[in-house]
Amino acid sequence: MIYLVRHGEAAASWGDHPDPGLSELGQKQAEAVADILIQAGASAAVCSPMLRCRETALPFERRMGLVAQVAPEVSEIDTPEDVDDRVTWLRTLMSGDWDGGSHDFTAWRTAMLDFVSGLPDETVVFSHFVAINALVGLIDRDPRVVVFRPAHCSVTRFERKNGLLSVAEYGSESATRVL
Repeated sequence: MIYLVRHGEAAASWGDHPDPGLSELGQKQAEAVADILIQAGASAAVCSPMLRCRETALPFERRMGLVAQVAPEVSEIDTPEDVDDRVTWLRTLMSGDWDGGSHDFTAWRTAMLDFVSGLPDETVVFSHFVAINALVGLIDRDPRVVVFRPAHCSVTRFERKNGLLSVAEYGSESATRVL
């Protein structure tokens, strides 16, 4: 099993801050998800380099006595250089399909799936809303950018079948500030 965890609630909107840490609620969410992951049998961790993911991984790292591998492959989607208003751009992107936009994210999505597919079973990946959706969409062959709305610290579970990842269980859902 591979576990994908969306980071806890951030202290600031990404539209207001480029790399916020966790809010007080987000820190409590991170503590709670660490318990869930340990009970599920997770034993290794990878996380996005973004501060909110690093802080979400900390309780799991402390309890397991390990340090998560920081991997840019599971980071937030990059804003194209020609975009001035990230908030509007991301809202537009998230309301459509991967094939329908003016930018091609095939390489990013494929590299992320290749990276996650190469992880050993029982690894936790602390990542982001869009990144988790990109992976789920590739695996399920769903072209939508938003396949589901993972809540903060929700756990999406992938299992390996015949060497390929499949979605075993979607994480809990909630509204997001982006849409």
